[in-house]
Amino acid sequence: MADRRQRGRVVAALFFFPRGGSAFVARSLCRALPAAGWNATLVSGSLGRRGDPGCAETFFRGIDVRPFRYRVGPEPLSPPSYETAAELAFPAVDDVAYERLVAAWGHALGAAGAATASVLHLHHLTPVHEAALRFFPDVPVVSHLHGTELAMLRAIETTPPPAWRYAARWRQRLRQWARASAALVCLPATSDEAAVLLGVGPARLESLPNGVDPELFSRRPLSGTSRLAFWRHWLVEDPRGWDESGVPGTVAYEQADLTPFREAAAVLISAGRFLAVKRIDLLVRAHQRAKEQSPRPAPLVLVGGYPGEWEGPHPLRVIRQTGARDVFLAGWRPHRKMPLAFNAADLLVFPSAGDSFGLPLVEAAACGVPAIATAVGGPAEIVRDGETGWLVPPDDEAALARAIVEAVANPRERRQRGERARAESAGRFAWTVIAASLGSLFDEVCRSHAASARPRAKAQPL
Repeated sequence: MADRRQRGRVVAALFFFPRGGSAFVARSLCRALPAAGWNATLVSGSLGRRGDPGCAETFFRGIDVRPFRYRVGPEPLSPPSYETAAELAFPAVDDVAYERLVAAWGHALGAAGAATASVLHLHHLTPVHEAALRFFPDVPVVSHLHGTELAMLRAIETTPPPAWRYAARWRQRLRQWARASAALVCLPATSDEAAVLLGVGPARLESLPNGVDPELFSRRPLSGTSRLAFWRHWLVEDPRGWDESGVPGTVAYEQADLTPFREAAAVLISAGRFLAVKRIDLLVRAHQRAKEQSPRPAPLVLVGGYPGEWEGPHPLRVIRQTGARDVFLAGWRPHRKMPLAFNAADLLVFPSAGDSFGLPLVEAAACGVPAIATAVGGPAEIVRDGETGWLVPPDDEAALARAIVEAVANPRERRQRGERARAESAGRFAWTVIAASLGSLFDEVCRSHAASARPRAKAQPL
């Protein structure tokens, strides 16, 4: 039996307010780490009031969370982003704003007890690292990469946008923070690239996948009237899809619009933010092409899209342009509701061209739902073509359409691949397994740090 005695205390930090995959990872690890012997306190960016999707107290309910409150505007602190199309990307942030972020996060870490923590577990590479190095230099840092920081570094080294005036400076900062970390956790598909972009030796990198809670995500399929009632609730009775205004509920449907669900050969689902890398526009076009080759409807539900946030053409615009009537926007939904959505579907379609992982893939798999994904990056590490799903080349609309046609037309094959995916998910991606590996890494880092520590004077947060 695993040793469940408490071995240490970790202060974790998430620079961003909760809306992307890293927030789900941070929450799940904080919940699972106590069983691995580590008590966790999480300092997280927060935006909005209680009940809002970006509010840390709401999203991280049930764990010891300390919100770092962002207030968007010219003077108040605003959270920068890694994304190329973001209004405020890190490489566009000047030194004055940078120093304000470092000082503020120094206060936040101190208030959370960073000075007495055994280890700091910092998600992403952000100004939180600078705060940790300046104000708590005697506490070892484990950095947890999520892939988006690597995408930004990749963009800096190729064709950075003109607004990224401080790109070289930020590239240097990220590399310095990585080298100062006692260890770096990365996704298996990114380890080689991370070593090159950050200038660290491969031995410093610990590969760990993201995971799934098998008690929350499990196979409980909805069919017939139960399935129809679920989609009626999400699309007609409680609509949260949003148009170019960004206001949830501005995209809603009528009872008559649900006819494709009543006659469906299969219900398709896609989940995630509306980022360019997700290729939502490609998916809508491929689905429309597949529809022309299928005798029965296969409605596609797009779940996600943080309200008001999208890159490239808005999905609704693509739907209008293609005339796709079987594509539905369900809006941003609480994570705890996603198992219902997966169990009300037959197939996940995940055409991302650059995801480092792909959390919906393992969550759908835990529910017995197979996936069509791209044969690149994280999805190619998760989905086994012909066994647990279908893999297609990235950015290949015709191949994606063919895979949709094949999967929709073969319910027995879908079920078989879904069962294999479910069995594999339980062994590879359970959060308890991943948290145990992370806890062992914390143990190793603390032992190494204790053996070589040389006390240094601590700076006082401003």
